[in-house]
Amino acid sequence: NLKNADAIIATGSNNSARYFEYYFGAKPHIFRKNRNSCAVITGSENEYDFKLIARDVFTYFGLGCRNVSKLFVPQDFNFSLIFENLTEFNHLMQHSKYMNNHDYHQAIYLLSNKKFLTNNFLILMENNSFASPVGVLFYEYYSDENQLKERLEREKSSIQCVVKKNSTNNEIRPGNTQSPGLFDYADGIDTLEFLSGI
Repeated sequence: NLKNADAIIATGSNNSARYFEYYFGAKPHIFRKNRNSCAVITGSENEYDFKLIARDVFTYFGLGCRNVSKLFVPQDFNFSLIFENLTEFNHLMQHSKYMNNHDYHQAIYLLSNKKFLTNNFLILMENNSFASPVGVLFYEYYSDENQLKERLEREKSSIQCVVKKNSTNNEIRPGNTQSPGLFDYADGIDTLEFLSGI
């Protein structure tokens, strides 16, 4: 029991946040839940852009919400553009824990008769979810960019970063998800302002 706390800051899953809310919701608080990052491919990207997006996918993989775990791609997208620009991360084939995840999910998808693409260290699979397992990158087709913007706006409470080449106010340029600026607060909440207001 934390009876004498003035305020609570807690990070956890969506499920643990329910408990935080139950026990500590009456106090000033910041409760962080699950979030994921995604990248919007528009068709204007060049090879270097895809190399940068690969960094957003693999840097600190599995350790945080700033990793890209989902791609939104236009209809008839050529996925070889992804695979051809992953050579910087070939060393992951020697990473036993990473490859255990890759091989496990590949076996599950094969046994389940699910369609996927792979280059032997990354699985690309069509899936509506934002959160993909380590070794897997989900993708989803879109046909209308405005409709996609509306969807991302509706689901912004579950999204940490949106990567896009021609980024606007709330989007991030490829290669920068793991380089937040001084005022890129987690979940958009200024923790110091919160603490100073208690």
